[in-house]
Amino acid sequence: MYVKNRGEYASKHVLPKKLAILLCFASFFAGMFFTNRMWMVPDAKSIVKKTSRTGDEQHVDCDMKIKVLKNEDNSSRGISGSQHSIETVDKAISDLEIKLMAARAERETVMKDTIISEDLKNVELTSRRKYLMVIGINTAFSSRKRRDSVRATWMPQGEKLKQLEEEKGIIIRFVIGHSSTSGGILDKAIEAEERMHGDFLRLQHVEGYLELSAKTKTYFSTAVSLWDAEFFVKVDDDVHVNLATLGMTLTEHRKKPRVYIGCMKSGPVLARKGVKYHEPEYWKFGEVGNKYFRHATGQLYAISKDLATYILINQDVLHKYANEDVSLGSWFIGLDVEHVDDRRLCCGTPPDCEWKAQVGNICVASFDWKCSGICRSVERIMEVHEQCGEDKNALWTTNFVQTTRSSNSGKIHMREQA
Repeated sequence: MYVKNRGEYASKHVLPKKLAILLCFASFFAGMFFTNRMWMVPDAKSIVKKTSRTGDEQHVDCDMKIKVLKNEDNSSRGISGSQHSIETVDKAISDLEIKLMAARAERETVMKDTIISEDLKNVELTSRRKYLMVIGINTAFSSRKRRDSVRATWMPQGEKLKQLEEEKGIIIRFVIGHSSTSGGILDKAIEAEERMHGDFLRLQHVEGYLELSAKTKTYFSTAVSLWDAEFFVKVDDDVHVNLATLGMTLTEHRKKPRVYIGCMKSGPVLARKGVKYHEPEYWKFGEVGNKYFRHATGQLYAISKDLATYILINQDVLHKYANEDVSLGSWFIGLDVEHVDDRRLCCGTPPDCEWKAQVGNICVASFDWKCSGICRSVERIMEVHEQCGEDKNALWTTNFVQTTRSSNSGKIHMREQA
């Protein structure tokens, strides 16, 4: 029973052999058919066409690269050819920037200065007339007699002072700041003197002997803000000056952009406290016993407009040493400045300046070295003026525009003796 049933069950479910073989062949051919459709290899024409397209693209890329290289080469040649023009434009822009900074500094200096008179504040900075020089006579509250002695000798007064400005382009002012108690009796005395003579330049500065460096810096900054002059001069109120000779001396250097003129010296740096001209910052100048760098002696010196403008622009960062002449010299170290050592700016009093005048070598300035000015200048400056002064008409007959010191028409003659 059991075997019989098992054989019947198997015979009913087993496929015939021929049908199985047929199904195998059908499956094989079906697989081959679908495989060829999924993995069809491109023909040769399509391969050639794609390759040629890639070659064309590479050819175009090469052409573009060649053009770019040519353009770069042409550009480099253009840049090298126009380099000089670019440098010229850059220099012009730099010059304009400096002039703009100077103009801004000028306006700020004038407008913030409450001590300068209203007439000076109204000076139009952009259309000022040209002057040959501005002479600032350094003075103090206690020096009224010195000022009067200068007015009585080498400094014109009244209408002559205005004529000197209009005809010769020479501005002369006594330079002074204000007292520590602004508006006090000292300031009022100067205001009264100004109303009488009209020959002061008031500075936004507190007077004091130890503040001479600051005063000098303020003077140049203020003067170059107010007057468009070729030169700016500083002189002490106990020094005798021949104005025509000074003017002619400066015109020798008018074509130099940055010039610093005076009697150059290099004195010792005094480290010991309590002595005259003590230098608190002596250690900056090296070992004890060293000397200062070359600088003009403080009795009289002149600088060109470019240097005065430099002081104006950089006044907030210029260092001040104890001695004002040292300070001024230090401001020009590192700059392309021509130092002119002219001994005519530091002659001695008679007989020195008298002998030089007799041989036609008129001195620009005369003073006594031992006193750093004319000793007892109030009593003696008239004597110096009579013996060492230039002819009284020299100032009015000299043409500072056309004359140089070597020309015969510009020769300065000695003052006629009584």
